[in-house]
Amino acid sequence: MMRRRDFVSCALASLGLGIAPAAAQSSSYPQRPIRLIVPFAPGGGVDVLARVLADKLKEQKGFTVVVENRAGANGSLGGAVVQHAAPDGYTLLFSAATHVTARQVMRDAPYDPVTDFKPIARVGAAPMLLIMAPNLAPKTITEVLAQARPHPEQWTFATPSLGAPGHIATIAFNQLAGTNLVIVPYRGTAPALADVAAGNVQLMIDAVLVLLPMARSGQVKALAITAARRSTLAPDIPTAAESGLPGLQFASWYGVWGPPELPNGIVQLLNAAINEATRELEKSGRLAGLGIEGVAETPEEFGRFIAAEVARNAELFRAANFQPL
Repeated sequence: MMRRRDFVSCALASLGLGIAPAAAQSSSYPQRPIRLIVPFAPGGGVDVLARVLADKLKEQKGFTVVVENRAGANGSLGGAVVQHAAPDGYTLLFSAATHVTARQVMRDAPYDPVTDFKPIARVGAAPMLLIMAPNLAPKTITEVLAQARPHPEQWTFATPSLGAPGHIATIAFNQLAGTNLVIVPYRGTAPALADVAAGNVQLMIDAVLVLLPMARSGQVKALAITAARRSTLAPDIPTAAESGLPGLQFASWYGVWGPPELPNGIVQLLNAAINEATRELEKSGRLAGLGIEGVAETPEEFGRFIAAEVARNAELFRAANFQPL
């Protein structure tokens, strides 16, 4: 006769509720290469950081991580690949802050970025830089506003894409400054930056690492860093508060997500491995060279961070009367 304990164990296993298989799965994971989906084109900041992380995971843990670019639809094509992947830990998403704004900027977003993905780890955050066309006289935000408030039609912001951290920071700029400067979306940083350099548009906010080379060469003017303190990459550039707009503190950030039903054992294993890799990359100066400050937090902390970001962004979009496209 089957003992009661054995009967209960068998019943739980038949219902998929046993914890032993999940534990066994996570302890033997990974047994084959992990696909790390980057929902943007090769060569951009998200792609570069994903490859740096993949190399460090190989070096430290022996994980084989293959970065796969699936660009398109404001990052949602790559996101959909991970959303519908088998929840076995072999298909993961590496994306930026843009990922969590999908439903806020797209009328027909293919998924809910909060409920349709499992947060694994936030890897880092990067301050952004406010730049201006080189043919204009102002040297600070205060001087820009002195001209822009009485003549807003002469000032336009470029933004690399809707829902990007630079776009959200630009909306906040208008709100904090009490202005309503036009925001023109582009298909990526390169064309937006080219138009600022040519003087076709006047202002832009994007990741400091991306904009700094042209600021250093004088092709655009650097006005301020959107952080509480100056960047080690550009200690000569003032913060937004120092330049005349307190409260403009926004960063681009990066993280790893899995399919919604990814087992907790695998989530915890990946979180520990990614946090260890991030700490080593920060210690070696590799992250600083990319203009990024490392972040090491639990999956639960990452989830709470996402919720706070979504709530803050929703309020900004609401105040700006932004309508999803």
